[in-house]
Amino acid sequence: MSFFSFLGRVLFASLFILSAWQMFNEFDAVGGSIAKELKPKLTVVRKNLSSRLGVGIPDINVRQFIATIIFLKGVGGILFVFGSRFGSVLLLLHLAITTPLLYDFYNYRPNSPKYNLLLNDFIQNVALSGALLFFIGMKNSFPTRQRKKTPKAKTN
Repeated sequence: MSFFSFLGRVLFASLFILSAWQMFNEFDAVGGSIAKELKPKLTVVRKNLSSRLGVGIPDINVRQFIATIIFLKGVGGILFVFGSRFGSVLLLLHLAITTPLLYDFYNYRPNSPKYNLLLNDFIQNVALSGALLFFIGMKNSFPTRQRKKTPKAKTN
């Protein structure tokens, strides 16, 4: 049973690890190919937060944001493979930050093709978050194995 659990964690984490590896290989002085997509979305988030909070929020450095994504996906995925609860928390943090930002289906009309694509990816990431929450819950519900001490025979 533990082999299948390990195999499942490897297959699940490979999604994040391979994605982090690809992003790392594309990472350059401006942050890679995803920087073009993220920059306008981060600007909108900054403006919305500034107007709602009533304080000025500094610009979000896209390159540092992408480096953080790479770190969360890579380290979180590797730790998750070995059954670490902390690794699953890192992956959950990554999904919580990036899912509403990258898959902003709520900015499109329901009959547009972009809406359906973004909604599908958004729901997929919500499902991945659910799987991570399930893993965290299962890790908390099983007590760690304890070795039973065998009583020593008394000698007279």
